[in-house]
Amino acid sequence: MTQKAFVPYKIKSIEPITLLSREEREKAITKAGLNLFKLRSEQVYIDLLTDSGTGAMSAKQWSAVMIGDESYAGSSSFFKLESVIHDLMGLQYIVPVHQGRAAEHVLDHVLVSKGKIIPGNTHFDTTKAHIEFRGGRAVDCTIEEGRNPTANHPFKGNIDLELLKQAVEKYGRENVAYVLLTITCNSGGGQPVSMANIKEVSKYCRKENLRLFFDAARFAENAYFIQQREESFKNTPIKKIVKEMFSYVDGCTMSAKKDAIVPIGGFLAVRDEQLYEDLKPNEILFEGFYTYGGMSGMDMENMAQGLTEVTDENYLAYRVGQVKDLGENLDACGIPVVKPIGGHAVFIDGRSFYPKVPEDQFPAQMVCVELYKYGGVRTVEVGSSLAGRDPDTGKNLRPAMDLCRLAIPRRVYTGEHLDYVADIIKEAHLETCNRTKGLAFEKESKGIRHFDSTFKYL
Repeated sequence: MTQKAFVPYKIKSIEPITLLSREEREKAITKAGLNLFKLRSEQVYIDLLTDSGTGAMSAKQWSAVMIGDESYAGSSSFFKLESVIHDLMGLQYIVPVHQGRAAEHVLDHVLVSKGKIIPGNTHFDTTKAHIEFRGGRAVDCTIEEGRNPTANHPFKGNIDLELLKQAVEKYGRENVAYVLLTITCNSGGGQPVSMANIKEVSKYCRKENLRLFFDAARFAENAYFIQQREESFKNTPIKKIVKEMFSYVDGCTMSAKKDAIVPIGGFLAVRDEQLYEDLKPNEILFEGFYTYGGMSGMDMENMAQGLTEVTDENYLAYRVGQVKDLGENLDACGIPVVKPIGGHAVFIDGRSFYPKVPEDQFPAQMVCVELYKYGGVRTVEVGSSLAGRDPDTGKNLRPAMDLCRLAIPRRVYTGEHLDYVADIIKEAHLETCNRTKGLAFEKESKGIRHFDSTFKYL
């Protein structure tokens, strides 16, 4: 029997949650237009909508909040954060922002314009939306295994170097704003990128004089997978792996709401001083002065402490292990999940969960709806609704995978909570898997449509 990672913390504070009756849940989701974003938090029992900003803060983080320096300019809390990022990632210039999409906004306002492309590994919703808002195009260069939910590959987030080269040749090197590696790759099932692939992509980008950036929201989880799955790093400390990962890139955007374990915050970090100077005016315009960037001093102190805690190997072993346990529990009972299990979430393959439902009837969104109705579990669709429409033709995009994501908040739920989730999924699958009709839009929202659209049963 494989020994499980020990739980590296104890519970010091609790928050009550309530399970509504089946009748109350059905009324709530109907009123919400079958869109789980529109539910009120008190209507949810187990909330797996996102792992962004939903983690539990440590005692040291709460202590750090009390020493936040709220000076408008030159806050000591900024310089504390800057020092932690320098030490952890080796990047010289830090632009604080209030969350990850703000980092994308500031960066893309400088680097992206009409006709530019950003090749990468399955861009996430806000990433793609910001690129398209500036007139650019996101070009997916993920390896073939990363588009197949059942393919067994340890690093399904990797970029296919040949696809990257083809994209550069097709659009022209001068039209590449930058290359983006999302670590781990959220839309691809929470899948990691190998150090070998990072190095390979970096070598090509430097040869072609292309900027390479990380979307670093889950950088520590990616480093843990490198340690566990890449033979040459099996005895390497996580911090050393992180330092090497970032040595191959020109900068990063980060939503600190993930691997910094904070409710709000983020940053841009770059090596190039001129790029930093170009970013500062937009930072001031969109976010605030460049030593606070839309955050309070207490937010920056909190983030600095969270970035220190997230590389703890006992924490990462338990964090990734908890997600793996849920995924393997579901897989053992015949629930179709993306394999291998990712770092921050378990992803259910909606098309296989409802094999008789046509692909254009949002099977993954229907999985999300049914899990709430069956047990008050809130999840999110990462598939056809999220993918949106082709910006050139206006036609609905059909992504490689149509997924229901169960994102696990950090340090929040116990094994008992997740056992309950597994039981609810098994029950819903057993009783509804033979459905032949899915959902259609009742109201299709503009922009990132899965946030605000409503649906109806067909």
